[in-house]
Amino acid sequence: MAETVEGYVEKIVYRNDENGYTVFSLTYNEDELTCVGHLTMISEGEFIKATGGYTEHPLYGEQFLLEGYEILEPEDAYSIELYLSSGAIKGVGKVLASRIVKKFGDNTFRVIVEDPSALAQVKGISERMANEIYRQFEDKRDMRNAMMFLQKYNVTGNLAVKIYKEYGQRMYDLIRENPYRIAEDISGVGFKTADEIAARVGIEPNSDYRIKAGILYVLLQANGEGHVYLPEQELIKRAKQLLLAEDDAIERQIMALNIEKKIILIEKNEQKQIYFAAFYYMELNVARMLHDLNIRYSYDKDELNHRLQEIEGLIETELDEQQRTAVKEAVYNGLLVITGGPGTGKTTTINAIIRLFEAEGMSILLAAPTGRAAKRMSETSGYEAKTIHRMLELSRLTQGDSNNYTFERNETNPLETDVLIIDEMSMVDISLMNALLKAVSVGTRLILVGDVNQLPSVGPGNVLKDIINSHCFNVVKLTKIFRQSAGSDIIVNAHKINAGQQINLDNKSMDFFMLKRAEADVIIAVMINLIKNKLPRYVKATPFDIQVLTPMRKGELGVERLNKALQNALNPASSDKREKEYLQGIFREGDKVMQIKNNYQLAWEVKSSYGITTASGTGVFNGDAGVIKEINLFAEQLLVEFDDNRLVNYSFSQLDELELAYAITIHKSQGSEYPAVILPILDGPRLLLNRNLLYTGVTRAKSCVVIVGSDKMVEFMIENKSEQSRYSSLNEQIKEMAL
Repeated sequence: MAETVEGYVEKIVYRNDENGYTVFSLTYNEDELTCVGHLTMISEGEFIKATGGYTEHPLYGEQFLLEGYEILEPEDAYSIELYLSSGAIKGVGKVLASRIVKKFGDNTFRVIVEDPSALAQVKGISERMANEIYRQFEDKRDMRNAMMFLQKYNVTGNLAVKIYKEYGQRMYDLIRENPYRIAEDISGVGFKTADEIAARVGIEPNSDYRIKAGILYVLLQANGEGHVYLPEQELIKRAKQLLLAEDDAIERQIMALNIEKKIILIEKNEQKQIYFAAFYYMELNVARMLHDLNIRYSYDKDELNHRLQEIEGLIETELDEQQRTAVKEAVYNGLLVITGGPGTGKTTTINAIIRLFEAEGMSILLAAPTGRAAKRMSETSGYEAKTIHRMLELSRLTQGDSNNYTFERNETNPLETDVLIIDEMSMVDISLMNALLKAVSVGTRLILVGDVNQLPSVGPGNVLKDIINSHCFNVVKLTKIFRQSAGSDIIVNAHKINAGQQINLDNKSMDFFMLKRAEADVIIAVMINLIKNKLPRYVKATPFDIQVLTPMRKGELGVERLNKALQNALNPASSDKREKEYLQGIFREGDKVMQIKNNYQLAWEVKSSYGITTASGTGVFNGDAGVIKEINLFAEQLLVEFDDNRLVNYSFSQLDELELAYAITIHKSQGSEYPAVILPILDGPRLLLNRNLLYTGVTRAKSCVVIVGSDKMVEFMIENKSEQSRYSSLNEQIKEMAL
């Protein structure tokens, strides 16, 4: 039979923010009792009534294991003072709590609720502060009630807080009537979570709400895979697997969502394409804006040839015919695409274009999708390059959802430049392209540069490939490998891989090696030796600069397993390094980490060597990499310094946005360049292990590539040209507008 204990929370010893598991000491009958259990929300000083039973922990002794609990308002002056002095109400410390209780005694809580202005009678409390104490007290009470309500439906602490912050008192009706709304409105909450809550509330499996939410979830998942839309039959198939509903029920709700304008249904070539409304209009707008920019300019041919000769003298390089064509097309056209593989002179071509427009007195902006790509663009051009997000002046709208953002640069406040050059265009998805083009005025020359054979963007769309394949705009393809690059087996082999030709793996190269190993554990041991002992001296870099790139997240050589092994080898536990346990792993000071989702509201700053802030802003993005500089267990914060010297503080509740980055997927490496790259290749899904993936991995290396594993699998990847096709229609939209 369950026992009941009552007392106030003396100290919270441990708390897992993800699942609410808490260890705390409870003052009970003038004794201290250690309690453990899952609590959605609790603060030191609160008075609780808990049910459960006593257990004996082999290390910590007697504990009270909670089965249920409720938070009671303290009734005596001592307990009230304890609660107020616990920090539960910001601005009220021990001294002020003592004065308040001394003045009002057992009636303190009644005064706060019914006559808060009376608090101003206490020394140190103004009328404004009295109202703030009342507001916080009521918020705490409302949130506590909400947490207790949501706990009945097994909603975890973090999610419960998000739900309450999003809806406030409206959440009660919403949870009872249509909990699927939380999957639409709250970032990070999926259909499955909402579906579990709905089942506990008692909503029927064939409910219209459920089927609509399932359809939207399927589309959202497809966007996560890179698709802009799904064919109707593919959508119905996926929704049927998820919902276990009949085809006609799903079709009815597709039509209902179309009428509600949440989705767009387009019929083309006897096939129905179904989009989230936002993505359909993004593609439409991008197609229109690209055509608007595609203006033909006149320029005297003899004068241009003379200018080109001068530019070649300035950059001390003779351009080949393809490069000269690219520079000329940049002058004649409002929109130009330059594409080519490694070593084909894209950087030289960009620099020549910059010098020519600079000589004409034109203003120029350079940008790239990631911080690393922008930094590399700056180094190779000698001009400042920014990330696209920073150039568009990202800003937050309101506190709360990490996706609540806007760009200050847009159609009403466009970029002030004559020429805009964007590098690493293969990484740009349809959403970012739409935002970028909104900020580009007609009359601005837009030059898009990228390698169309790289993996496509992480986000939805196939922007660069669709623009090229539309054949509506000027495209210059650079194909010649220059002499200085032809001496690098990294570049030669990359082009061979892209052409489907087998590469020489005899280890006679100076920068491309194959270490044949047949077991995952042996491969890991070899990689650790390479990173710690062999490669740093060879490429003149630190072990942290050497990057392991793997095709997969799961499995024996997936990101998750590799990161644990590499962390233990490269940054082992030490008494002088603080740690934070999180989910199934550990973050440690000195760890190499990566942001794994876009967060448009995270604040960052750059500091000088004297600790003075020299720059600040918001926004940290999927793929940004850095190092953990400090873990503050008291403040429950973790400080990361990213590659571009931005410092970002993460609360412990935000740690799901970070993961270790000693090993990352090849997809995550796009836009980056490393002194040395190690590719563990042994086995995996045949669809994933393809030519495109190997090509992208190899081209991330600047000085050295080492493949560790199976040469037969490398041969298979080169032969396997099958890529997972993406459903995008920008190509078609561009063509239709050209008619």
